[in-house]
Amino acid sequence: MTEIPGEMPKAWTDMAASEAGGAALPGRLTGNSSSVSLLVATAIVVADMVGVGVFTSLGFQVKDIPSGFSILLLWTIGGIVALCGVFSYGELGAMFPRSSGEYNFLSRAYHPAFGFVAGWVSATVGFSAPVALAAMAFGEYGKSILPNAPPLALAIGIVWIVSLVQLTGVRHSSTFQLISTILKVLLIVAFLACGFVIGTPQPVSFAPHAVDFSYVVSAPFAISLVFVMYSFSGWNAATYIIGEMKQPERNVPRAMLFGTLIVMVIYVALNAVFLHTAPIDKLAGQIDVARISGSHIFGEFGGRVVGGMICIGLISSISAMMWIGPRVMMTMGEDIPALRIFARRSTSGAPAYAILFQLAVATLMLFTRSFDQVLEFIQFSLLFCSFFTVLGVIKLRITHPGLPRPYRAWGYPFTPLVFLLVTGFMMYYLLTTQPKPSLLGSLIMISGLLIYAVFRKQTGKSPAIASSGAE
Repeated sequence: MTEIPGEMPKAWTDMAASEAGGAALPGRLTGNSSSVSLLVATAIVVADMVGVGVFTSLGFQVKDIPSGFSILLLWTIGGIVALCGVFSYGELGAMFPRSSGEYNFLSRAYHPAFGFVAGWVSATVGFSAPVALAAMAFGEYGKSILPNAPPLALAIGIVWIVSLVQLTGVRHSSTFQLISTILKVLLIVAFLACGFVIGTPQPVSFAPHAVDFSYVVSAPFAISLVFVMYSFSGWNAATYIIGEMKQPERNVPRAMLFGTLIVMVIYVALNAVFLHTAPIDKLAGQIDVARISGSHIFGEFGGRVVGGMICIGLISSISAMMWIGPRVMMTMGEDIPALRIFARRSTSGAPAYAILFQLAVATLMLFTRSFDQVLEFIQFSLLFCSFFTVLGVIKLRITHPGLPRPYRAWGYPFTPLVFLLVTGFMMYYLLTTQPKPSLLGSLIMISGLLIYAVFRKQTGKSPAIASSGAE
């Protein structure tokens, strides 16, 4: 039997499973096992990626890059870098088909302590803060539909409604996710069609010109790529629900690939419409570029149209994060006796306690308005974990070349190196421009390491990492 990195003795695997409530196969649902289709998994990837970022960031990009071609190239490069990450995560997901993303991958590629740190960040604030931010955005944009409704009430209401859907189990969650994501994509496609058909064309060219080279090699282009990559974050969403997917060895890479390609096309098309319908000088420095574009397409009513579109689209984003986030805590509960309550599932297969935990944290953040600060100081931590996850693909190719790889990263080693280069630059940018939040994010990781040490001291061994079946 080939040794699997991060593998713990079988006795510890069995103990973790029994402590977690007798789960037959850690990371996979009993009763509703393998119920998530490729289509639903792709919808989760799309929904997790398309939030408010693409509707707000163009204004800051055109201030220093007033070129249609350069802007579209910027978003295309962002999509290509995301695809480079997809290929690496796809290889790891096929090798170790277990829910929880980086918690599973880093445990396997390096050590359970590293995986626990990543899981700790994700399970506590890594998903709760983005959920709270998306919910607050829903509340603000919701005023375009319900002008008298308090944004905080709308934000809390949508998080609770989506959480209740998640508590009903994978079957109903799948239906809700698929419908809400399809509606989101259809609304965006309708907006794109209206922009190109009835929008007044602006004097902007999307063909390359000599001056574009100076924009592409400039510092503003590199910095803008950092924020474009934030808009693409979420391409790895399918790796958090591997244990619930049909044929995960095949469908995890496909879901991430199809979802990222769809979002890449949407992002490039949206930015083309914004530039096609609104003057660059009106967009420059503005955060609500979608509303500005909408007002040029639909007139005074355009702001409400765009606000309603974004508001409805955010529902699927919140749903995706409320689905995949609790799976990290669920899987950690399967391995760690002290967290075993979070591994318990309802009769419909939902990790109820893990969902309620994330709901409580997100609600607390909404009431305290702390999610903005939390998002600032966890960005470095999340990039750090993604960086070492992709680096783990290279490490395992060298140290464990004989491990079965149902899917091999396309373009290896160039695609992982491209992702590592861009992600490394993003971490450097955060450390130099936001040193305090980045250091605070590092403290969260250190706290996770200390908690891991406590668990290990209590049991006398490392928390178990259950077999993935990759032997």
